Amino acid sequence: MRITRDAIGIAILVLCGTVFSATAQTAKGTSTLPAASKAQAYCASTGGNVETRIPVYGTNGPVQSWLRLAGVEYFCQYTSTSDGSRIHVSLRTLVATKPSLAALAYYAQIPWNGVGQGSPASFYCSQLGGSDLFGGVNAAGGGWVKFNTTDVSLDACIFPDNSTIDSWGLFYHSAGIIRGADLSTVLRYSNPYTATKTGTQ
Repeated sequence: MRITRDAIGIAILVLCGTVFSATAQTAKGTSTLPAASKAQAYCASTGGNVETRIPVYGTNGPVQSWLRLAGVEYFCQYTSTSDGSRIHVSLRTLVATKPSLAALAYYAQIPWNGVGQGSPASFYCSQLGGSDLFGGVNAAGGGWVKFNTTDVSLDACIFPDNSTIDSWGLFYHSAGIIRGADLSTVLRYSNPYTATKTGTQ
């Protein structure tokens, strides 16, 4: 009698395992596109080009001395057809439907205070509460690297919520200069300041 109960118990476990496995297989087959793929598709559909970049320290020295750091970041690069200028925004920031600090900084267009000797884009990033990752004033240099591109080393302004936008694009936009593309036409999170500006005119 005991053998029969054990045999039945094993059979039930095997059957349950088979059912769960089949359910998982079915779920995999019918799953929607992963979030990363959707973000890449959105970038491409809005005229951007997806770039995978790696963080590198020491980019002011010879390439053979560059120190490749851990991790990667996925950017959407927009290039202007009229002047060839470019702007990069991280895929996460591009597709976020809720406010991100990078999107708010882009929309706000706060004037640079002129403080700092070195890269004005890096100092502007710091003024807004972001970090240029490598500080901008670091003599060794550093950035988000992708070889065989126009912008091999990219200065990116990273905010405390991890939203990211390229420092120079952000800096130029603060003075009303559009590089690459007007991100207000492609960021999923709409400009919250538009209504305010319209109401004051």
